[in-house]
Amino acid sequence: MKTTLDTIARNTGFSKSTISRVLNNKAYSSRISKETVAIILDEAERCGYTPNIVAKNLRKDKTQTIGLLVPSLANPYFAEIASVIIQDARRYGYITIVADTMEDEKNQNSAITTLLSRQVDGIIIVPCGSDPTYLEQTNEQFVPIILVDRYYEGSPLPYVVTNNFHGGYLAASHLVRNGHKEIVCIQGPPTATTNKRRIEGYMEVMRENGLEDRVQIVGNEFSIQNGYMEMKLLLNNEKKPTAVFALSNNIGMGAIKAIREARLKIPDDISLISFDNYLYLDFLEPAITRIGQKVDEMGKMAVKLLHDSINHKEIKSQIELSPEMIMRDSVAPLIGI
Repeated sequence: MKTTLDTIARNTGFSKSTISRVLNNKAYSSRISKETVAIILDEAERCGYTPNIVAKNLRKDKTQTIGLLVPSLANPYFAEIASVIIQDARRYGYITIVADTMEDEKNQNSAITTLLSRQVDGIIIVPCGSDPTYLEQTNEQFVPIILVDRYYEGSPLPYVVTNNFHGGYLAASHLVRNGHKEIVCIQGPPTATTNKRRIEGYMEVMRENGLEDRVQIVGNEFSIQNGYMEMKLLLNNEKKPTAVFALSNNIGMGAIKAIREARLKIPDDISLISFDNYLYLDFLEPAITRIGQKVDEMGKMAVKLLHDSINHKEIKSQIELSPEMIMRDSVAPLIGI
């Protein structure tokens, strides 16, 4: 059943006019208390209310506010993307409201509903989950949405991403060229397109080199804990990998800790290559070889696409940026095996 103002009025006891003012961001000018606002917004979120088309059409002026949703602000990669977008959005005169979806699709849709109730002009999102329906509806009916870093296969939603297949291919090729055959891949969320494309690049290299039977993929999230736990388990196996491809820097950091606890050395005992580029990786011993993404370019391009879309300009909807191999000291040729 479609949720209406009548439903929220019945469930909260407030008048439809009061509810309408709150949902149209006019609570302050109408002197509606914070407690009342909280109750109404909580109920609207609980029952999945989205501001209706009439309310949207009544809005004559832009708010110069945009929304930004990321899966984890604790992850340095997503924090960097957020920083770039916030700074560049300011150049266009936008204030950015940031929400952490905690890699949860329900949190994502709930945050979008809340952003719509605050009349943002558009939304940039690093999406999670596998169902783009709610985002597509929002993009078609309410405000423009730009995906960044990830996208949905088969969806028309516009995006700016890295060519993650090529990144995975570069990493695996580098390890194979150095003689490695027992290459384990520690992955992030299996449903994330970034993760899937990197895995596909790795798999392609293994196939090209007749190593299909040696493919090994473990893990389930872009976290330090995931990298640490999976690496600990791998090092307890009788047959240990000679090289690790960590699909994010967080995963790589966890793997490094587990390797050091096992009193093994990188790259003498085990080689490691990571995804994402951070300056601190050059200050580790050894400095970490990695696949770099053009985060600054990605974030700025997403803001420009959103700004153009808000102003009804035609945009190039789906863009892939090339990654780059950053050669350092954590990969060594395999000798004597």
